[in-house]
Amino acid sequence: MKKTVIITLAMIFSTGMIFGQRYFTKAGKVSFLSDASVEKIEATTNTGTCVLDASSGKIEFAVLIKSFQFEKALMQEHFNENYMESSKFPKGVFKGQIRDWSKIDLSKDGTYKGTATGSLTIHGETKEVEVPVNFKVKNGTPSAEAAFSVALADYKIEIPAVVADNIAKNVSIDVSVDLQPLSK
Repeated sequence: MKKTVIITLAMIFSTGMIFGQRYFTKAGKVSFLSDASVEKIEATTNTGTCVLDASSGKIEFAVLIKSFQFEKALMQEHFNENYMESSKFPKGVFKGQIRDWSKIDLSKDGTYKGTATGSLTIHGETKEVEVPVNFKVKNGTPSAEAAFSVALADYKIEIPAVVADNIAKNVSIDVSVDLQPLSK
C-alpha cells in the first residue's frame, strides 16, 4: 500500500516535467476604455494573473475588479458599487485554449499570432469568446497581447438612463502579459 502511494505521488509530481513548461504572471496589465459621445472613461490594473500551459496551449487569466484604477475616485466608486458590483462579483476570469497552439513555439524568438477561445466570466455572466492574441518571444522570454471589446449588455451590466450617454455600450479591453517560467 505504502509503495503504491509513493509511486502515485511520484507520477503526479513528474507530470509537469513530462508534459512541459508552464508560464505565469501576477503583473498582467489590463486596461479598458469606454469612449462614449459625452465622456471617455479609462481604467487600468497591473495585477492580472495568467497561467499558460506550454504543452497544451491552455490558458487562464483572472483580474480583481476592484484593482482597476481610474483618473477620478468617483468614477472608481461608481464602477465598483453601481455597475460591476465588485463585492458580489469580485473577479473577471477567462479560461480557454489557444487554437492551433502547435504553430506557436515559445522556445524560439519570434512573433506568433493565435486565437484564444474559451469562456469569459464578468459580472457573474459567462460567454464563449474568441480573442486574437499576439505572442512575442524575445531572448527566450514570452509575452502576449490581446485587444477585444465586450458588450455590457452581454454581461448584464446595467447603465441607468440618466448616464446612458456617458458610457459606451461596448467597452474596449487591452491585455498585456510578460510571462515567466513557473517553477516546478
